[in-house]
Amino acid sequence: MNTGDVLAQDKGKRSRRTRGSSARRLVLRFLIAIVALPFVLMLLYKVPFVHPVSTLMLRDVVLLRGYERQWVDLDDVEPALVQSVMMSEDGRFCAHDGVDWGALNLVIDEALDGEKSRGASTIAMQTVKNLFLWSSRSYLRKGLEVPLAIAADAIWSKRRLMEIYLNVAEWAPGVYGIEAASLYYYGTPASGLSRRQAAYLAVTLPNPYIRHPDKPSRKLTRLARTVESRARQSGAYIKCLHE
Repeated sequence: MNTGDVLAQDKGKRSRRTRGSSARRLVLRFLIAIVALPFVLMLLYKVPFVHPVSTLMLRDVVLLRGYERQWVDLDDVEPALVQSVMMSEDGRFCAHDGVDWGALNLVIDEALDGEKSRGASTIAMQTVKNLFLWSSRSYLRKGLEVPLAIAADAIWSKRRLMEIYLNVAEWAPGVYGIEAASLYYYGTPASGLSRRQAAYLAVTLPNPYIRHPDKPSRKLTRLARTVESRARQSGAYIKCLHE
C-alpha cells in the first residue's frame, strides 16, 4: 500500500469518526431539549392568560376526534367544587411540595411486599402527567412525575396549579375542564354547581370512563356524600388557595 492510499484511508476513518461524533452530539442535544421542554413550558404556563392543553387533548386532535374544553378562571368556579376535588384527590395539597412523600413511601412498601398499590398521586403529579406525560401506567411515568411535580409546585402558586388542573382534567371522554364538565353533565356553568353536584364531579375524576355523576351508582353516591361532608369542613386545608 502506497503512501497516498494510507493517507486516504486515515482521512476516511477520521471522517467517519467526525460523523459519528456529530450524530452523538445531535442525539444528546435532542434528549436535553426533550428533558428541558416541560420546565420551559412551566415557566410559560405561569402566565395567567396562557391556557395549557393536555397530551390527551393533543391526541384527540391528531385522531380527528375533537374535544370540549372552555377555560374558566378559578374565581369563576364554585368554591364547593374546589373543596370537593381537594378532599377527594389530595387532602394534603396545601401541606406538601408537590409530592406526598408519606403516601408515596407507603405505596412503595406495599408494592415491595406484593400488595396491590393504592396510588399516591397528588394534584401536582396528576397535572404534570396530564400536561407532559402519557396516561398508561408504568413505573417510568411515575418516576418522571415526581421531579416534574416538585418543579410545578415550586414554579406555580397553589392557586395556579389548582386552576390548571381543573381546566385540563378529563371528566368524560373528550370532555376536559370543569366548565365543559359542568355543562355536559348538569347544563350549568362551573359557578352554578350545587355542593352535591360538585361532590359527584370530584369523585368522577379517578375514572371518568366508568363513573357517571349524572347517573351515579350506589357506591358513587356514598363516595360523593363522604366528600361533600369533608368539603364542608375543609377550611383549614384549603388556606393556600387564598394566600
